[in-house]
Amino acid sequence: MTMKHATAGGPYRVPKRDDRWSSIGLAAAMHAGLLFFLWVGVAWQNTEPVAVEAEVWDMTTQTAAPPAPTPPQVKPEPEPEPEPTPAPPPKVVAPPVEAPPPAVDPDIALQKRKAKEKAEKERVEEEKAKKILEQKKLEDQRKLDEKKKLEEKREAEEKAKEDKAREEKKAAEKAAKAKAEAEQKKLEKQRAADMARIMGTAGAGTTGTAAKATAPRLDSGYVAAITAKIKSNIAYGGGDTAGNPRAEFKIEQLPTGEIISVRKIKSSGIPAYDLAVEAAIAKSSPLPKKKDGSVEREITAGFNMKDLP
Repeated sequence: MTMKHATAGGPYRVPKRDDRWSSIGLAAAMHAGLLFFLWVGVAWQNTEPVAVEAEVWDMTTQTAAPPAPTPPQVKPEPEPEPEPTPAPPPKVVAPPVEAPPPAVDPDIALQKRKAKEKAEKERVEEEKAKKILEQKKLEDQRKLDEKKKLEEKREAEEKAKEDKAREEKKAAEKAAKAKAEAEQKKLEKQRAADMARIMGTAGAGTTGTAAKATAPRLDSGYVAAITAKIKSNIAYGGGDTAGNPRAEFKIEQLPTGEIISVRKIKSSGIPAYDLAVEAAIAKSSPLPKKKDGSVEREITAGFNMKDLP
């Protein structure tokens, strides 16, 4: 670089420098180198250290190299302060994007909806039918219970009627037996009295006319009247019987027609029929008299079962 001095008598002027472009180029190169070193430093910090191997050589036998020429001293411009390295932005994790639902075919959706509606309708119908069936079962059970109660009530009424009829029958039989016994006692008492009276009369003496009066004189109409009255009082329901059984009894009576005694002289072979005839004879007292008002003291009467009214 050369410097020009001012001319004599003139003002001093700063000479123009001819190395302006070289200075600009040097400054640009320095900035580029600075940026390169910054980039290398940042990259070096972000990478793992690499092992470096070096070989050591014995330099004692090597001659010293001639000193290099001293370059001209150039005052470097002040280096600009490095800009602070901006912090890396925080990593933002994007939420997972859900895949859109697959497109639904309208016909398939309609079919599914119809199938669902049909299934729901069938379920409702099934529940309705189930309720109707349960109600029918309850109604049938109620009717069955009512029918059972009516049957039990009817059976109880029938049993009560049967018990009542049985009791009434027993009471009637008992009353009839008591009445028959009372009549029999009465007849026996009357017979004893008549016998005492007859015996007294016989002791006093009798005439042939009296003996003749007491002699048996059978009158078919008189016997028929007595037999008819006794038959009307026979109560027998033994049913069909082979043949025509006949029972005969000897009846002793007073002059008034009152029966004194009844004695069976021939059995029909059916005890129930014999008892029925004997009871009818006792019930027929007093017996009918003859047209003249007299009676036979003893009379034998026979009764055929087939001749009953």
